[in-house]
Amino acid sequence: MYNSFEELKKDCEECRRCGLCETRHNVVVGVGNPEADVLFIGEGPGENEDIQGEPFVGRAGKLLDKMLNAVDLDRNKNIYIANIVKCRPPQNRDPKPEEQEQCIDWLRNQVRLIKPQIIVCLGRISAQKLIDPNLKITKEHGSFIEKGKFLMMPMFHPAAILRNPNQKPEAFEDFLKLRDKIKEICPDTYK
Repeated sequence: MYNSFEELKKDCEECRRCGLCETRHNVVVGVGNPEADVLFIGEGPGENEDIQGEPFVGRAGKLLDKMLNAVDLDRNKNIYIANIVKCRPPQNRDPKPEEQEQCIDWLRNQVRLIKPQIIVCLGRISAQKLIDPNLKITKEHGSFIEKGKFLMMPMFHPAAILRNPNQKPEAFEDFLKLRDKIKEICPDTYK
């Protein structure tokens, strides 16, 4: 268990628990306000993220930022963004279950340090790992699910929206639901 982000980040950057460390350029720990009420969790870094060392900085990240900004959320101000795995899977493939297991303690420690009230799972991998292995993202996106002391919400991954632009209106509706829930249970997010 860690007492500071600096300590966690230092150890995480030295991690060699799985084979993903062999091909990474950077460990992508996360970005944002470490005291945020809302934590967004994706599956893992892509090529741009691996190069820049920050989550969601490629095309999908630009779309995510637009949707966040539309509901007055900002990665540098009032949310935190992390991933299930901290190193890029080769060719942006889905992280394997064993890679997720080797990495999940980093995320658990981030959650302990941040203490969010709402966790948003971006995409199928994140939602199935953190909410329910049988979750169907196309059916359950935009719903709020209580799990332990957290309110969790599965959402379409921004990369999936880029591949299927027809999902954009539904995805935006999910962001509006999120905004309303934030205003209801953690209004300080918008101060």
